[in-house]
Amino acid sequence: MNRLSPSILAADFNCLGNQIKTAYEAGADMLHVDVMDGLFVPSISFGMPVIESIRKNTDMFFDVHLMIEEPIRYIDTFRTVGADLITVHYEACKDVRSTLEAIKASGAKVGISIKPGTEPSVLEPFYDIVDLILVMTVEPGFGGQKLIPSCVEKLPGIRKRIAASGREIMLEVDGGVGAANAAEIMAAGADTIVAGSAVFRGDIEANVKALKALM
Repeated sequence: MNRLSPSILAADFNCLGNQIKTAYEAGADMLHVDVMDGLFVPSISFGMPVIESIRKNTDMFFDVHLMIEEPIRYIDTFRTVGADLITVHYEACKDVRSTLEAIKASGAKVGISIKPGTEPSVLEPFYDIVDLILVMTVEPGFGGQKLIPSCVEKLPGIRKRIAASGREIMLEVDGGVGAANAAEIMAAGADTIVAGSAVFRGDIEANVKALKALM
């Protein structure tokens, strides 16, 4: 199953609820929520109160991406406020296995992400526990960046390793994804794409439908 996960980082927070509703009704499969702490990445975004607030008004699957140092500290809290899937960065955890196990114990789906400069080989010990692998195709921390083409080259190998695991693991791509490259990304092995500006800039309904048609 192919999935579109619009990133609310690119949404207009003055009318966030309405924009989420529009994206959902147009066919978006999940909602991508980027949480940044100003430490692991330079930017600061939003945290638990925003997730808790929007959770009250939608039953969309919340794909929560923690770009924060030592996320194990907050796993239970993010689950409590509404996260359905929690993705942490390999590079942000002193003990990656313990962090992933904490996500699993919370009842959320388990995700792991790697930055553009990180080799996919670091994922090898975790195929037994993760439900999603997120390949960043830009340096995390800012929306609206251009996709780094070499990052897409990681996808076929990861897809092959997922197949060998015998488990159902989503392969997600985030960073510079839009109508110009979505089909290429899917062909390389992804089954889930995150799109921010490509969804929330302009006609949200038309943007979602156009991206879904390419998947």
